[in-house]
Amino acid sequence: MVRELLIFCIMLLSLPAGAISNEDKKQVVRVGHFPNVTHSQAVIGHGLSRENRGWFEKYLGPNVEVQWFIYSAGPSAMEAVFANSIDLVYAGPSPTINAYVRSKGEEVRVVCGACFGGSALVVQQGAIKAISDFKNNIVATPQLGNSQDVAARYWFRSKGFEFTLTGGDIRILPMENVDQLTLFKQRDLIAAWNVEPWVSRLVLEAQGEIYLEEAKLWPETDGKYVTTHLVSSRAFLENHPNLVKNWIRAHVDLTSWINHHPQEAQDLFNREIQKEIFQPLAENVLKRAWSKLEATYNPLPASVWRYSKMAYEIGFFKQKPDLSHLYELKLLHEVLEENRSL
Repeated sequence: MVRELLIFCIMLLSLPAGAISNEDKKQVVRVGHFPNVTHSQAVIGHGLSRENRGWFEKYLGPNVEVQWFIYSAGPSAMEAVFANSIDLVYAGPSPTINAYVRSKGEEVRVVCGACFGGSALVVQQGAIKAISDFKNNIVATPQLGNSQDVAARYWFRSKGFEFTLTGGDIRILPMENVDQLTLFKQRDLIAAWNVEPWVSRLVLEAQGEIYLEEAKLWPETDGKYVTTHLVSSRAFLENHPNLVKNWIRAHVDLTSWINHHPQEAQDLFNREIQKEIFQPLAENVLKRAWSKLEATYNPLPASVWRYSKMAYEIGFFKQKPDLSHLYELKLLHEVLEENRSL
């Protein structure tokens, strides 16, 4: 017995380094997203991974494992990028720009678009007859400095309202989405600037009405504006360009499938959302929200340039952000060109 064990140990020592473990070791791609309809490609992809029908896995190959991570807010997702805890993340323009500026352009790159639209200013039915009726009232937004918060502050300032973070002619007050819905139902909140599916919930569940579709703020881009895009850590992009390219390829094809199969896509989305937040969206809410959004792979940089300008003009940045290296779209262009040649 001792002799056999000794022979076995000698055989192990004679093997090349890594021969035992490297063969089975997989490359891991760590991906973050929000449990939100504006992140439909990621939510559906996560759901298919959970059901062992992985969409992205088919494009990445058998030696790659996808690990999904769910975040409730952009800043926490970007902190995970900084901490090298995730490689790719679906995120909105505000946390992406903030992360880029904070890291002096070193940490993040936008590699692909994901979603357009979905934001609106919702008011109590019959409460606002003229824009002056907003004076001395509260307008809720989801989070200080997020995309809807910046849009709200910029628009109200452009209409002549004077305000600070704590008061003024109008108070723009960040609060949790569920609190907005509760206060709206109780008629204790007159208005909210939010994004889907919360816009649809305010309309359908709290009997609110649309005062302004945010698309009207974006004439330069024909009413289109980025709600979500795909962000890579700079290190992951530089070290694993082929993995990022294959992810983009899968994202482009999944976007096309979503747009051509809306009902099946909604079913997959809602099934995964129930697992992530333990409650699916009501069917009428999901259908309305889905109709207000556009799944895309177009990064639409012009929208983000203008968004950063808005944030600067209302005081969120001391200096106008230089976003000249925020976008790295070479791989996306290669994927689209290869698709055209098929």
